[in-house]
Amino acid sequence: MTARAAVGFGAGLWVGATLLLSVVPWFARPSLADRLGPYAPRGASGRGAGLLSVASFRELLGPAARAVGGRLARVMGVNEELEVRLARLHAPLDVTAFRVRQVGAGVAGLGAAAVASVALGLPASIATLFLLAGPALGFLVTEQGLARQSAARQRQLFLELPVVAEQLAMLLTAGWSLTSGLNRLAARSSRAVALDLGRVCRRIRQGLPESDALLEWAAVARVPALDRLVPVLALNRETGDLARLISEEARAIRRDVHRELIETVERRNQQVWIPVTVAALVPGVLFMAIPFIEALRLFGS
Repeated sequence: MTARAAVGFGAGLWVGATLLLSVVPWFARPSLADRLGPYAPRGASGRGAGLLSVASFRELLGPAARAVGGRLARVMGVNEELEVRLARLHAPLDVTAFRVRQVGAGVAGLGAAAVASVALGLPASIATLFLLAGPALGFLVTEQGLARQSAARQRQLFLELPVVAEQLAMLLTAGWSLTSGLNRLAARSSRAVALDLGRVCRRIRQGLPESDALLEWAAVARVPALDRLVPVLALNRETGDLARLISEEARAIRRDVHRELIETVERRNQQVWIPVTVAALVPGVLFMAIPFIEALRLFGS
C-alpha cells in the first residue's frame, strides 16, 4: 500500500467512524434544538426527526392518510368534521394523528385477512374479498368507535345541562358574574359540561368575548338544548334578570329530558310484549291447526 493510498484509507476510516459515532448519544454533542427542546411549548420543540424514525414516517404518511381517510368517511356517510368530534371529546390527538392511527388499523386488518386466507387455504376470489374487507373493517371499527364516543358525549351533555344551568342561575342570583360563575362550575367537577366550561373559560382569559366563547362551545357540542341556552347566556350585558331566564331554560331542558325518558320507557314496554305475543300465538296456532287438519282429512276421505 502506497503512502497516498494509506492516507486515503485513513481519511475514509476517520470520516466513517465520525459519522458512526455521531449517532451514539454518549459521544455525540446534543444539537441546539435538542438542548432547547425541554423548554419549548409542547409540539413546538422543532426537534429534527431521523430519516427512518417514527416521527418522519408519520410526517410522510400524515397528509395522504388525512386525505384518504376523510374521503372514505364521506363515502361511508360520515359528514361531521373529524376535528369537531375530536374537540368535543377533548382528545389529545389531532386529525392527522387520528387518520394515521386509522391507517395503522387498516394495515393490521389487511395483515389479519392475509394470514386468515393463507391459513384457511381460501380460493383466489374469496381471498381477494378478505383482503379488501380487512382494511375496510379496521377503518370502520376506528371510525365507529369515535362516532359512538361522540354520541355518548352529546348525550351526557344533554343530561347534565339542566343541573348546570340551575346551578349557574343560583350563582348569578347570589351576586356572581357570568364569567366567575362559569369558572366556579368548571372547577367544581370533571364531568362533560365542566370540561367544556373549562375550555370556555380559557378562551375568555385569552381575550375572546364571553358570547363568542359560548358560541364556539355550542358549535363544537352540537346539542339542541345548548343551542337554546347559549343565546340566553349571551344576554348577560343586555338584561338584569338573566338568572330567571336561565332557570326557565333549565326547566325547558328538564322537560325535554323527561319527555325522552317517557318515550324510552314506552318503547321498552312495547318491546316486552313482543316475546309475550309470540309465546301466546304459537300454541294458539297449533291448537287451531290440529282440528283444521283433522277436518280436512275427514272431508277428503
